[in-house]
Amino acid sequence: MSIAKVKTYLAQFQCENSIIEFPVSSATTAEAAKAANCAEGRIAKTISAKLNDNAVLIVISGDKKIDSKKYKQYFGKKFSMLKAEEVEPLTGHRIGGVCPFAVNTGVKIYLDKSLQRFSTVFPACGSSNSAIELTIDELEKYSKAAAWIDISKDSL
Repeated sequence: MSIAKVKTYLAQFQCENSIIEFPVSSATTAEAAKAANCAEGRIAKTISAKLNDNAVLIVISGDKKIDSKKYKQYFGKKFSMLKAEEVEPLTGHRIGGVCPFAVNTGVKIYLDKSLQRFSTVFPACGSSNSAIELTIDELEKYSKAAAWIDISKDSL
């Protein structure tokens, strides 16, 4: 399970013991918000996209969706999610536990500005029942994000 990989990765920041393992699923935004007892917007969902032949991860507020036009303007390519069978081999995490930590070499991580509305957010930690509460600065530092981007839809 990749939660062990995430714990090892987060140990460099001395926060591996801050991972929350829920007794229920947190694989979807709604499930994660219920498990963490917070608004869906505070769930930092990680979307696995395909860019050329590589995976990129976009961490976006749980109450937002990717705006395809903004994505194409930023990346120069049409938005395309990874196929289910590509997610784990390309990112290093299974569907439901994809997160911006301990990813495969070469996977770039981008943080959407929609997350900046909150003082803390809850990204997953490599399993379908885990998360960690982080400040926005911690998320940026721990994810080793390539950039902050603005590609979320303005409203749902």
